[in-house]
Amino acid sequence: MRYTNSPMIVYTKLSPNHSGRRTHSIDRITPHCVVGQWTAERIGNLFAEPSLEASSNYGIDRNGRVGLYVEEKNRSWCSSSSANDQRAITIECASDTTEPYAFRDVVYQTLIRLCADICRRNRKKKLLWLGDRDKTLAYTPAPDEMILTVHRWFEDKSCPGDWMYARMGDLADKVTAALRSSSV
Repeated sequence: MRYTNSPMIVYTKLSPNHSGRRTHSIDRITPHCVVGQWTAERIGNLFAEPSLEASSNYGIDRNGRVGLYVEEKNRSWCSSSSANDQRAITIECASDTTEPYAFRDVVYQTLIRLCADICRRNRKKKLLWLGDRDKTLAYTPAPDEMILTVHRWFEDKSCPGDWMYARMGDLADKVTAALRSSSV
């Protein structure tokens, strides 16, 4: 498969923290919370540290700017699950520093647009939120489907925070509506 990166990128700082080429096609998106109202540059500097042993494909900063840290062709180290990260585009989103780790509206609106862009470039017509770990991980997406997963399913963490977790269905609905309003 030929991989591309989003045209929404305004900042790039490629992280050394990744596993190289994916072993699975992209059929998942995993939003995360940064736990800080960070800039794209600060997120990039964090993931540039080899000792951290963490990264994401993208980040959305507090002003809605999109950063690229691991190209889509490569597997990031983001979800505490190699199997998930092999299939998922991972997106760190600036958030408040305390639960429920709320996103600013500009961050959430950018997340919707970025997810729609990822789906379009991967020829997906709908984004699904099944809302259940076991059901989601057992589900085989149809060729035109992308599914949402969350970090808390793979490690004892709150990520993406209760604010975003409560909006996962809304995210899926808004992305799917955007995909229907334009050709994929």
